[in-house]
Amino acid sequence: MSDALPDLDALDVTALERRRSEKWATYPKGILPLWVAEMDFPLAAPIDAVLREMLELGDFGYLLPPGRTGLAEAFAERMEARFGWAVDPGDVEILSDVVQGMNLALANLSEPGDGAIVQTPIYPPFLGAVRDTGRRLVENPLVPGASRFEIDFDGLRAGIDARTRVLMLCNPHNPTGRVLDRAELEALAELALANDWIVVSDEIHGDLVHDGEHVPFGSLGPEVAERTVTLTSATKAFNIPGLRCACAHFGSTSLRKRFDAEPRHLRGGLGLPGIYATIAAWRESQPWLDHVKLELRRNRDLVAAFVAERFPGAVHFPPEATYLAWVDFRPLGLPASPFRFFYDEARVAISGGAAFGAPGDGFGRINFATSRTILERALEAMAAAVDRRG
Repeated sequence: MSDALPDLDALDVTALERRRSEKWATYPKGILPLWVAEMDFPLAAPIDAVLREMLELGDFGYLLPPGRTGLAEAFAERMEARFGWAVDPGDVEILSDVVQGMNLALANLSEPGDGAIVQTPIYPPFLGAVRDTGRRLVENPLVPGASRFEIDFDGLRAGIDARTRVLMLCNPHNPTGRVLDRAELEALAELALANDWIVVSDEIHGDLVHDGEHVPFGSLGPEVAERTVTLTSATKAFNIPGLRCACAHFGSTSLRKRFDAEPRHLRGGLGLPGIYATIAAWRESQPWLDHVKLELRRNRDLVAAFVAERFPGAVHFPPEATYLAWVDFRPLGLPASPFRFFYDEARVAISGGAAFGAPGDGFGRINFATSRTILERALEAMAAAVDRRG
């Protein structure tokens, strides 16, 4: 593959339909998928090169001990270079994915029946992790402000109790696209310290910020770091989710020991491709990501303008990060859920908002990480379906 940056508008739907990943293989041909968080863009050249070399060498044997792969060092370099956060590679553990980290953290850092704060609407695995580990959901719904969703701090203080143990933070936030600013994060940190919470911070979208800056929660100070598990991965920003690789950073040795309470083999193993693709992403693929983010911002603005013009009354705050648009379709009075209506009437698959918790009912999440041509085609089909209703 050439080192030249790819033409991101030269995507062929017929070729995309041959993919076997979840985004394109879940629904029949003829349905345009704008749902699960996969991008349609070609791989970054350095990632492509390392995978091709592995294929050429037949290099798919057992992984070295993870501490010898260099991934923890690549993570530390990335955090310092991108976010000014100095971390020790020795405090980093390699996981198969961020969702695994969420489940392990809840299972090993709290007790059944303990309260876990989740700021809905939220990426559905947050809700699944709380349910599946037998923890108690402490819901702190985000509230719409003038131009973005906001944290309801009064509601948060009122909703907690003595057995609230964990704050499950998602920043940048999926699905709303919020990038919490330093003041908001410091206010959450103050509550965490006052109430002795452990903070499990999913920061997987930190490389996909368009407006503002990403501030790692663990960077807010030593006391905050000591109670924080930071989870991240290259999989979202560099579009390699199927390679199953993530990192967990622990702000204290005690947290890590508790996190590691169960035998390692219960987690499953790690694979060579994910490790070395992640290193190539973080160390060599920033030019590709810069190029992609320009396209994502253009598509974000396209969605915002389209919703305002063609879906009168629908409420949408352009995301400050991610490639996901969160749209309140309730004012349109659709006869079914947004997912079902647009699937049946427009042949477009978006993510239905109800899966993101009760505050998402009537909303839809649109993945705009595709070519402008495909995105426009899908949006036009959605608008035509709304227009046909009169």
